Amino acid sequence: MKNVYDILQERGFIEQVTHEEQVRDLLGKESVTFYIGFDPTADSLHVGHFVQLMVMAHMQRAGHRPIALIGGGTAMVGDPSGRTDMRQMLTQEQINKNAQAFKKQFSRFIDFSNGKALMVNNADWLLHLEYIPFLREVGVHFSVNRMLTAECFKSRMERGLSFLEFNYMLMQSYDFLELYRKENCKLQLGGNDQWSNILGGVELIRRSESASAYGMTFTLLTTSEGKKMGKTQSGAIWLDPEKTSPYEFYQYWRNVDDADVKKCLALLTFLPMEEVNRLGSLEGAEINRAKEILAYEVTKLVHGKEEAKKADQAAKSLFAKGKRCSDAPSTEVSKEEFIKGMDILTLLQKARLISSRGEGRRLIQQGGIYINDERVNDLNLSITLEDFHDGTLMIRKGKKVYHQIKLS
Repeated sequence: MKNVYDILQERGFIEQVTHEEQVRDLLGKESVTFYIGFDPTADSLHVGHFVQLMVMAHMQRAGHRPIALIGGGTAMVGDPSGRTDMRQMLTQEQINKNAQAFKKQFSRFIDFSNGKALMVNNADWLLHLEYIPFLREVGVHFSVNRMLTAECFKSRMERGLSFLEFNYMLMQSYDFLELYRKENCKLQLGGNDQWSNILGGVELIRRSESASAYGMTFTLLTTSEGKKMGKTQSGAIWLDPEKTSPYEFYQYWRNVDDADVKKCLALLTFLPMEEVNRLGSLEGAEINRAKEILAYEVTKLVHGKEEAKKADQAAKSLFAKGKRCSDAPSTEVSKEEFIKGMDILTLLQKARLISSRGEGRRLIQQGGIYINDERVNDLNLSITLEDFHDGTLMIRKGKKVYHQIKLS
């Protein structure tokens, strides 16, 4: 059976490893318990977490045991990695609610039955620590001079770094130590922005337990231009269907740039690499077929086969001239609001198709907004009940974004 390290490397996941040869050997000869931490700072996982979920799934398929660590304790401090300012402080109630939402989403990717995987919350140990004993046991092993060279702290020194956030590395390192002691967890995985924190845990286990532990980081989901994926004008792409509908989710992947198709297929699907390479090499109009496969496969993983089929059919129906589809995203607006007419910019804002009225004006001036397949040229266009057909009005933004307005 192929070593999972080679699978992850071939698919383009791996960025950095603390001890490459030892980690590969370890993953090839025994079932390894590993963990990835997720701070519940929102009530849903988003596309940025997707790479980590796929890594956990690949590892479990190869016989290794995942620990999904919910950062109920660390979320009360906030990770400074990749931040230019201090994260908003959350209440314990908000954190617990978010953690419950995460648990439900993890189960789509990881099998937690019969001890095949664990889900733990670091609030169970971090919130009960005593300050002086913690400093004596853990703080003694950390050099402030060395910590300040870590990228997560160095980038914040000019803007200001709170002492609260400065403790984050110690807390994440202690998580690794705790899981090593309780579950024989030898490997911590994470996004490449977690490298400094992971190194802290590896070193703490070496010093405290005189034992070997390892770390490995993975590529962040970025475009070929280096920009983070998973953001649209209306906000983040979430894994929760209530926050990002399966159709909108499908459409996001259907519309990725040609240059990003192969990378996304490799990282975000389980298609064999032979197929990934074949689809990724398509050019011209043929690359659209690869994008449809990408969108279907990713939507199937996150929302299930039925929702993926519905989204796929909806997208194809909308591109067939003259057809409408009930699976396109929609917004309900009271019938009364259209009796005297609603201006086009207000309607676009209600549908969350624009982030500002200025953006709406630019789109209309550029010919990028259509109502019921007719281009909008008038910035002051008023939408009335006469524009609705069977209680529905279709807006098209650009070539590919469709949105229904339904009367309520």
